[in-house]
Amino acid sequence: MAPYTQSIKPDAQIEIPGFVLERTAKRMKHFFQEQLSAAEADITVDQWVILHLLKRHDGLNQFEIAKASFKDAPTVTRILDLLCKKGLTIRITDDEDRRRFRVSLTEQGREKIEEVTPIINAGRKKAWQGISREQLGELVNILDTVFDNIND
Repeated sequence: MAPYTQSIKPDAQIEIPGFVLERTAKRMKHFFQEQLSAAEADITVDQWVILHLLKRHDGLNQFEIAKASFKDAPTVTRILDLLCKKGLTIRITDDEDRRRFRVSLTEQGREKIEEVTPIINAGRKKAWQGISREQLGELVNILDTVFDNIND
């Protein structure tokens, strides 16, 4: 347990999990960005999230990407602009709605995923070090419950 949580008053304990969750999420994002930068992967964590999403669901439109990645549309647009500029994705006009684009990985994008996956997996291994599969499952269940409790 972190030193600052050891002597917390009981009435304040309900406030602490949100802080710890946010602190951990920010540190994890920073940690993974450090790993990507050290490996000279030439992508950000946010770009990785979109690439990984497209690996699982190629051909999503921008709205679907934003919804699935929990990012706002302008942020997704900026990320896609960069990924397209790097040649990792392409925008293809949607046949059903010519105002929309479907986003697909390029061959270079697929290669980037193959290059970056071991870096991400090594980072995950370090992050989850000392935590059992059961504990990870419990963590995911707890976080899903919190998410569901506040999701509209």
